[in-house]
Amino acid sequence: MNGETLTIGFVGLGHMGGPMAANLVKAGHRVIGYDLMPDLLAAAAGAGATAAGSAAEVAAAADVVITMLPAGRHVLALYQDEGLLAAARPGTLFIDCSTIDVADARTAHEAAVAAGMRALDAPVSGGVVGAEAATLTFMVGGAETEFTEAEPLLAAMGKKAVHCGGRGAGQAAKICNNMILGISMIAVSEAFVLGESLGLSHQALFDVASTASGQCWALTVNCPVPGPVPTSPANRDYLPGFAAPLMAKDLGLAANAVRAGGVRAELGLRAAELYTAYAAGNGANEDFSGILRTLRDGVLCEPGAEPRSDTKGGTPA
Repeated sequence: MNGETLTIGFVGLGHMGGPMAANLVKAGHRVIGYDLMPDLLAAAAGAGATAAGSAAEVAAAADVVITMLPAGRHVLALYQDEGLLAAARPGTLFIDCSTIDVADARTAHEAAVAAGMRALDAPVSGGVVGAEAATLTFMVGGAETEFTEAEPLLAAMGKKAVHCGGRGAGQAAKICNNMILGISMIAVSEAFVLGESLGLSHQALFDVASTASGQCWALTVNCPVPGPVPTSPANRDYLPGFAAPLMAKDLGLAANAVRAGGVRAELGLRAAELYTAYAAGNGANEDFSGILRTLRDGVLCEPGAEPRSDTKGGTPA
């Protein structure tokens, strides 16, 4: 695919999929897009994509089909029940960039192969900002041959693509990464709240922790208090970069995998509980870093709340 102009089918043109499709257009590819929401389809057409009347119409015309959907059930329904696989030409490469359950990713892969197609799971990290700037990181599961073929397309939408292993391995890497992120944001937020109670300024704590052993992405890039990092959502009243319901979804997926695998992950499970409560309340329309305010106010759930594993609203980072 290096240097080759392809017809790319793109299904799911929301906050993440829309900019990703636009970047493929900028790279010189013909993009045929579809979304259930007419305004999203119109926005993609405004960015140079061709609007299709159905997902099946997308697949029938495409060399590669990319999907970016809210949950595993949507991917499986689209692949099987709604005819996406049946409409495609044999050998078409399907790349699912949604963040979904590992088991669903494996099922989708198997369905594609059984239909005579090729498949990769390729969830992303980087959020809406990364999608717009084409700086996403792709975590990819599937065969090496398909990964190599897809790399130029992934490079048009992101800055890095990592081949993580076989089917489902990309989703496994994504939920592990976001479990780290969720736990880290809670830890950073709790530290700032503790610092406040001890009379420590936000800037002083940031200046120490950002250059000491406490430094991490949740602190140095997405700092949950206003001031130290001017570009963080905390300076925009927690307008989402990565929305809290998406973090709740990802941690719910991680919690499912923890339980299924019999893994001891007490912090991961507790983080899932906390973000479930936050996303269901004050955090419904906030960045995930806004959890600091509810931790400060002590209004989050008690241990034992059930984390969600299938929150709607787009795809994270």
